[in-house]
Amino acid sequence: MIASNPASAPAKTILFGEHAVVYRQPAIAVPIAGLRAFAEAAPNQNGLRITAADLDIPVNVDTETVDHALALTARLVLKFLNASPPDVTINIRSDIPIASGLGSGAAVSTALARALCDVLGQQIDDTDLNTLIYEVEKIHHGTPSGIDNTVIVYERPVYFIRDQPLETLMIGQPFTLLIGDTGQSASTRAAVAGVRDLYERDPQRVQPMLDAIGEIVRHARSAIEHGDLAALGKLMQRNHDLLRDLTVSSPELDTLVAAAAKAGALGAKLSGGGRGGNMIALVMPELREQVEAALLDAGAVHIYTTEVG
Repeated sequence: MIASNPASAPAKTILFGEHAVVYRQPAIAVPIAGLRAFAEAAPNQNGLRITAADLDIPVNVDTETVDHALALTARLVLKFLNASPPDVTINIRSDIPIASGLGSGAAVSTALARALCDVLGQQIDDTDLNTLIYEVEKIHHGTPSGIDNTVIVYERPVYFIRDQPLETLMIGQPFTLLIGDTGQSASTRAAVAGVRDLYERDPQRVQPMLDAIGEIVRHARSAIEHGDLAALGKLMQRNHDLLRDLTVSSPELDTLVAAAAKAGALGAKLSGGGRGGNMIALVMPELREQVEAALLDAGAVHIYTTEVG
């Protein structure tokens, strides 16, 4: 069965707790509904194929070789559903910048999995799909926290602790985020490995930083649920300083964070793996355009806006 509408999944941004979440500290993340990955199926006579702008791969379900994230996604879906490969081409397209901390890999895999389920006329519930996409995330990130796949599959703001039950967030007051793209791609896998190396070499110095980030996240949850945006902004700044100490910021990220604060943002920080990619700024609606202009002047190549709540 070929679905009439493409399957899709959103981007995500991490508000608090990146990197520390790998060490079982909490993190907060939200979906970005306006940035999405799409997967659309069309019939063919050549078995299951996956295509994108620069990609055309057949899916071999008889091999266990982990050679490509999308091929692995398809194999895991077929295995879970105990289904044979259909004669379809699934075309992937995405508005989400890659290697920028917005969850592009998890979103594309989720959209593909949903499109393949639609073709087969079967469904995988979100709990099982989340587990499946987490396995695929290991290709992208090595030792992923699981936060990307969780936010993207469920498409809800979440308070996340690795290996603990999912908690959704109550939003006390809607708030506006600007996402500033440095234009520099960065490997989350490499950044995670860098922090792990730092931790293994000097755990007595690094562990207190991770603990401090965890405490910031817990305070941020309270601020979000009580609608205290001023407190939320201050916590963002503190989180960014600690991430910089963990070596995952960059001169470009620091420049954008400083520019946002100078222009009137309540707070700003890097988001995601760091060392490039994106930062986020918490802004009052009346200052959105002012902060956006400051970010562009400071070197941001794209600005995305999302409303939380």
